[in-house]
Amino acid sequence: MPATVHVRELTADDLADAWELGRFAFGSDPQRPPHATATVPGMTRYGAFDDTGRLVGKAVDLHHDQWWSGRAVPAADIGGVAVAPEARGRGVARGLLTALLRGARERGAAISALYPTVAAPYRACGWEAAGVLRTVDLATAVLHRHRPDPRLTVRAGTPADLPAVAALYERVTRHRNGPLTRRGELFDFFAAERGLPADALTLVEDGGDLVGYANWERGRGYGADSVLTVDEALATSAEAARELVGVLGSWASVAPTLRLCPLDGDAVSVHLPLESAREHARDLWMHRPVDVARAVGMRGWPAHVRGAVEFTLADEVADWNAGAWRLSVADGAGELTRIGGEADLRLDVRGFALLYAGAARARSVAEAGLLHAAGAVPDALDLLGAGGPAQLLDYF
Repeated sequence: MPATVHVRELTADDLADAWELGRFAFGSDPQRPPHATATVPGMTRYGAFDDTGRLVGKAVDLHHDQWWSGRAVPAADIGGVAVAPEARGRGVARGLLTALLRGARERGAAISALYPTVAAPYRACGWEAAGVLRTVDLATAVLHRHRPDPRLTVRAGTPADLPAVAALYERVTRHRNGPLTRRGELFDFFAAERGLPADALTLVEDGGDLVGYANWERGRGYGADSVLTVDEALATSAEAARELVGVLGSWASVAPTLRLCPLDGDAVSVHLPLESAREHARDLWMHRPVDVARAVGMRGWPAHVRGAVEFTLADEVADWNAGAWRLSVADGAGELTRIGGEADLRLDVRGFALLYAGAARARSVAEAGLLHAAGAVPDALDLLGAGGPAQLLDYF
């Protein structure tokens, strides 16, 4: 094929070809969903074309926001990256991702996350592995049983309860790092297509206020291989969490296995016997700054952290990030400002991603060759990771 590719946003006329390229790459069901060839708000689709005009690659910028310590940060989360087999290894993915990053910056995005099927092409463009979305299996029979709390009401939810469920989700996740806000026109578009997000929704209320919920799929059968899949279980109190775990445990006689994605250290997880969990799946996710100054300035920072550090950043793909910077953090806010000259600490953009997401300390980043200290102490850059580890709850 020709060595050159031409990248642009896809039009409505391109979407059928884009669907076929993705279906072929991922082995998807031939039945095309309605949104595959429709304009979807909150989503920018990019295509790479060869000199004959044939579509040879595609990628999608999902206009998400992520919670970072109490503040919503605009993200360019990436999905649907596919390259035709004849075009692989020829720079198509790099061209797509470079254009996507530039377009995402122009629309105001600060950070980016993705789930790779292969990490190397994304590493070559500045993303780095920052966490894992873990799905575990538990024997339903080992869940803690308890007497129902007479102060709490447990009931089945309806579509009318979904705004309260969304508010509880936000209450649990907004002070963490990484979870999607689940706001915006992209989420509104897909929410309009469905009712309840699973087979069933169980609510726990205290005096009429929602304090916990679980949405789950019953699965099929009632034999030894029957699985109850919990899409999400969150609570704002230990009492509500115990109530949810009790409801889930009541399925032991007909669904011997409970499958869920635990949220580290939340109210529900600390009431689950995770020591006996078996890993069912693990989906690696990667992180990258789109615009480093926004990534620092738009997120929240721990109120007790105060400090400053200077570093030089290398970013071959997003050159607007490259250069010497001063990071200052104080009073729950951070700022990244340009400085002249070269700093002793020289950081690769992949190292920035690791530190920002709390996935590694500065010494580990230096050992990985992504931070060069030139005689300085690398620990000063731990300031960039002061917010703690990030975690995603949504697969995209």
